Amino acid sequence: MSANANANANHIKGTIVAVCVSDMRGVKKNEVGGQTRLVEGYGVESDAHGGNWHRQVSLLSYDKVREFNERGGEAENGDFGENLVVEGIDLSTLPVGTRLRVNDALLEVTQIGKECHRHCQIYERVGDCIMPREGIFARVLAGGSVEKGDVVEIV
Repeated sequence: MSANANANANHIKGTIVAVCVSDMRGVKKNEVGGQTRLVEGYGVESDAHGGNWHRQVSLLSYDKVREFNERGGEAENGDFGENLVVEGIDLSTLPVGTRLRVNDALLEVTQIGKECHRHCQIYERVGDCIMPREGIFARVLAGGSVEKGDVVEIV
């Protein structure tokens, strides 16, 4: 990346539209009201996907969800199994290694998209799911509180 492109990337910001968790894997996540914590080396507090691995936090662009819904998707926040829904950044274009800051929390992108081993409820209902191609995953390098309305910044 050129110096100018790198400098411009440092000023890209988005906003958290929803924070979602679930107590089981393989199900939709539910929106959290108020603050929750991103825990260093684990993921989102109280989320079943947390742990010592590379997919501690899942993120999805709000704009991609909106486009999906304009095609009849009828998806709500958390339906794709995403922890953070972010408006204003096309997350799927970020390279692995990109760091994102939310308040005191620092995330590092570890994976873009994922293999869909079995079709989710959305795929069964609509015939498509955007998470395998649009979702990204990150690990938590530094913990901190997050909530709807917080700014996400590429650092």
